[in-house]
Amino acid sequence: MSIVAIVGRPNVGKSTLFNRLVGMRKAIVNDTAGTTRDRHYGTADWCGREFSVIDTGGYAMGGEDIFEEEIRKQVVLAIDEADVILFLVEVSTGITDLDMVMADLLRRTSKKVILVVNKVDNNDLIYGSHEFYSFGLGTPYCISSMSGSGTGDLLDAVLAALPEDAAAETFDDLPKFAVVGRPNVGKSSLTNALLDRERNIVTPIAGTTRDSILTRYNKFGMDFYLIDTAGLRKKAKVTEDLEFYSVLRSVRAIESSDVCILMIDASAGIESQDMNIFSLAVRNKKGCVIVVNKWDLIEKDNNTMKAFTTEIRRRIAPFDDVPVVFTSVLNKQRILDVLQTAMRVYHSRIRKISTSALNDYLLPIIEETPPPSTKGKYIRIKYVTQLASPTPAFAFFVNLPQYIKDGYRRFLENKIRERWDFAGVPIQIFFRQK
Repeated sequence: MSIVAIVGRPNVGKSTLFNRLVGMRKAIVNDTAGTTRDRHYGTADWCGREFSVIDTGGYAMGGEDIFEEEIRKQVVLAIDEADVILFLVEVSTGITDLDMVMADLLRRTSKKVILVVNKVDNNDLIYGSHEFYSFGLGTPYCISSMSGSGTGDLLDAVLAALPEDAAAETFDDLPKFAVVGRPNVGKSSLTNALLDRERNIVTPIAGTTRDSILTRYNKFGMDFYLIDTAGLRKKAKVTEDLEFYSVLRSVRAIESSDVCILMIDASAGIESQDMNIFSLAVRNKKGCVIVVNKWDLIEKDNNTMKAFTTEIRRRIAPFDDVPVVFTSVLNKQRILDVLQTAMRVYHSRIRKISTSALNDYLLPIIEETPPPSTKGKYIRIKYVTQLASPTPAFAFFVNLPQYIKDGYRRFLENKIRERWDFAGVPIQIFFRQK
């Protein structure tokens, strides 16, 4: 799929244009300059042609923002990745020094550059766009990304500039793995280490990542989407509007994923917020892998790993068969184990078991250990089948389903888990009237 990158100095409306092109509020928009930090991807569709769109952070120099240098690297990477570049400027401010620096950078690239003058909200402002001819980047397209004015002509120009796509590919059926956790536990570092390039900005400051970043991973026989999310703090600690929207993006990333890779800081141990994130993943019926990062910072003996694992399983009980992987992302220690484990959990989540296999295995166990009788009534389970649902769910047909207690439900779940590998995957069990 062809790629279009939106670049420009801070606060010219890049994220607003990005949201309009992809047709949803996918990138955070705020009046604060420097809101967008990482590259952010989406898919646009115009006249039956699909293409990827990259939103980038504002290209800035000489400011006080600690992220400026990292953002500039991300902008250059986006330019390298793109087939067509939309250079966004603002009509009301005219040409600035940063615009000149950006234009000089783009004149050196061999990529097709389309000059876009934003915030042209009325016809009188069109005259102000003429000064941008001095960039030598061709005819400027006047638009208002807020109202959508002029974006149709811009998209026509984008389609004319895009190279012909190879065979169309659709990746919607690929697994989606969301990397989640508290701020500053190493989520972006893990993503960068796996992709072997600086895909996301990494600093020691908690809260660096604000958007949920989607990247395709296709190596070592594995093909899936990897989603790096913003750190999830406790609600009481979410004070900035920007961070509030970042948390919403992370929650939505969990909801749209197949497997959640929950990262924990080994030096801090498992905290209540880790448990909240784990509960969120389980409530959404997602597979889960717990990754204990920064393991190199811990003083260890022969029983340290075992003790840590035991404590985690105690905290997440009764759903205590979640795989636990100990890593040091900085040293790239066991990071491929994380992916292999996540892939195994994904295949367990989509596993289908034949009705005959379920009945042959479970009915003798149920006959040997039947549900306890209640009020003198005997409960008989005659039949079991797996439901046609996206996640593992089993229906037991019973003469008196209302009398079965939660303890027996857990007993049946444990028996299913003993026979088939559902490690890290929530299971639903329903009792229905025979």
